[in-house]
Amino acid sequence: MKPILIPILIFGVYFYKNFPTKNILLTALVFSWIGDVILLFSDISEIYFILGLVSFLISHIVYCILFNRQTKRNLKKNSIAIGIGTILIACYLIGMLSLLLPSLGDLKIPVIVYASVISIMLLFAYNGLLNWNEPGNKLVFSGAVVFVISDSILAINKFYNPIEKSSFFIMLTYLVAQYLIVIGILKLNPKKIE
Repeated sequence: MKPILIPILIFGVYFYKNFPTKNILLTALVFSWIGDVILLFSDISEIYFILGLVSFLISHIVYCILFNRQTKRNLKKNSIAIGIGTILIACYLIGMLSLLLPSLGDLKIPVIVYASVISIMLLFAYNGLLNWNEPGNKLVFSGAVVFVISDSILAINKFYNPIEKSSFFIMLTYLVAQYLIVIGILKLNPKKIE
């Protein structure tokens, strides 16, 4: 079912009126969908897991670009809030890698790169929480947090310790994350054709 659901979001965005970052959002969703399809075959060979990881890596990089291109409010930078958020995200990254690294084997570098990029994506979303208009800022940030939770469940289940009903929780959090990010971006953008 997972590969069927992201195309629904893609069609929703595609038929939404034009906005400056529409194609960037569509690109992120398409790479996520490609990752979904590739991961269906991950039980056959490790290469499918790696290719799926690469597809999601590209998707997260595109999300970073998307978040960076959203219109910001004219607010003074709150360097304390930015500093605290950066430290918390860095602690998550260090903690997750410390947990996973002993059991990664040949996948150490790909997982380090992936975990770093998703953490940077979360940091961009956090920066948006401080600088974008409501409610879009909260929706996108919530989506990014849930995305990190989804990927964390996947990583812990695969590399550290199997989690009961992990497939259900991974799919649920993943779909909620994508939905929140998409709705948040649409709320941040005007509903007029430009």
